[in-house]
Amino acid sequence: MSRSHQIVLALVFLTRLPLGRLLPPEVLPLSRAAWAFPLAGAVLGLLAGVPLWIMGTGLLPAALSVALAIWLTGALHEDALADFADAGGGRDRADRLRIMRESTIGSYGAAALVATGLVRVAALAALAALGPLALIAAAAAGRVAPVMLMRALPPARTDGLGQGAGQPSRRAVVAATLTGVLALLLGAPGPGAAALAMALIGLSVVAVSRRACRLLGGQTGDVLGASVLLAECAALVGMAALT
Repeated sequence: MSRSHQIVLALVFLTRLPLGRLLPPEVLPLSRAAWAFPLAGAVLGLLAGVPLWIMGTGLLPAALSVALAIWLTGALHEDALADFADAGGGRDRADRLRIMRESTIGSYGAAALVATGLVRVAALAALAALGPLALIAAAAAGRVAPVMLMRALPPARTDGLGQGAGQPSRRAVVAATLTGVLALLLGAPGPGAAALAMALIGLSVVAVSRRACRLLGGQTGDVLGASVLLAECAALVGMAALT
């Protein structure tokens, strides 16, 4: 699989952009495209930031950008976060895995979605003129989180996305991490804000990893998707805090 195909695969998996026809007919392993997840995130951030580019600063353009990001991803990460949050109400591992496959959203999931939505909108509004660049940086850096978890944690199921995605190579993890760090250095309002964003992303990854291991014994597709959204929130908070 060529590098260009890996980038397209990352875009197809992480967004709803109609690019599937550009992929070869054979099944491509997602783990080999993991290095390109931050690049796909940067593209997503660029597109979602259009309201910020056009309308400038404020709560309305920030809310429109968040809404556009949700639409461009088909609410993929929001659905994953809600399922992962709801899993906390399960009695045991089997019950938690069952809850995560249900289509309904419980009180934990609803609260998690409201909280992350408010955080993203407020942080983007606080970042003022740097909002579009910060959104690109956060979207890119946030997509390093699932790459790390795919590498570090075993699948919690014998089927599903977490198992089928495979394990990215150490080289892919390093490449994704460097891309995410570069995005933060370019998009954050200063090196201090970039460093704080990196630290908060790291904490979010550790928190998701520990919770996934405790509740499920490993990672699933919902765990990976939730890690994206939480890491993106962490990046935006880190950048907004020092603006």
